[in-house]
Amino acid sequence: MVELGRVGIWTDQLDRLPAAELRDTLKEVESAGFRSIWLGEGRNGREAFTNATLVLAVTERLLVANGVASIHARHAAASASAQRVLTEAFPHRFLLGLGLGHDGLVSAPIDDERTAMKRYLRGVDVQPAGVLPAPPAPPPRVIAAWDVEMLEIARDHAQGAHPSLMPPEHTRLAHEILGPGRVLAPEQGVLLEEDPEHARLILREELATRLVHPTYRETLTRLGWTDGDLSGGGSDALIDRVFAWGSLSDVAKRVEEHLEAGADSVALHVVSGRSGPVPLDGWRALAALL
Repeated sequence: MVELGRVGIWTDQLDRLPAAELRDTLKEVESAGFRSIWLGEGRNGREAFTNATLVLAVTERLLVANGVASIHARHAAASASAQRVLTEAFPHRFLLGLGLGHDGLVSAPIDDERTAMKRYLRGVDVQPAGVLPAPPAPPPRVIAAWDVEMLEIARDHAQGAHPSLMPPEHTRLAHEILGPGRVLAPEQGVLLEEDPEHARLILREELATRLVHPTYRETLTRLGWTDGDLSGGGSDALIDRVFAWGSLSDVAKRVEEHLEAGADSVALHVVSGRSGPVPLDGWRALAALL
């Protein structure tokens, strides 16, 4: 099993940094004691494997995970090759995370999403290694999974799951479905803001982009949330449950909830928006949770 550490960082905010500034930022993240960093992939950002290579090359100990690389952005053969190269060049420091991506895919039928994921994973598995050197261990992978059926795919065709923006109740469900020997590393949105009105205003805008996805809504409904909770960018109760906002102590309590529910590691996503500054101050503060 990969060593992700008790908590890690999830970010899609490093793409705007020049290489030299990226190196300095990552050195500070590593020196703070974080064991893992999850890198999001957007339509106009760095390509997932190129980005992972940059981060791996300028750090010494960080485990780098895709959180996640879209299966619609590249052929399965390209992902298989890139994964093999990175796991051989940086032993035990790269974790492939695969997902459907959301850009332009919101209207896709849910059954088609599951079929696409299984087909892609089979495509990765059948690619010949050719002349590529063998990594020291079989290359691991996790998939973005919310609903029961996708979690079962993560259990049967991967080494685990990387759910995002889900409450600890979902972590408990995911742990039960995945069973022993599988990695469970939920992403947890974090906002170190103690004013309820201001915090919920920021977080409602963040959640609204996710609530248009039918699989996400379906999963929350299965967990007991109502149409009223899912409308208008999310009810206060829903926002308070899927995000951890407030003091550092409040965030620590939420991390413990996920760990007690069966998570192996919690990937902390400091919410500041893709166009906002790299949240280095937030990461410094969260390092206390290590």
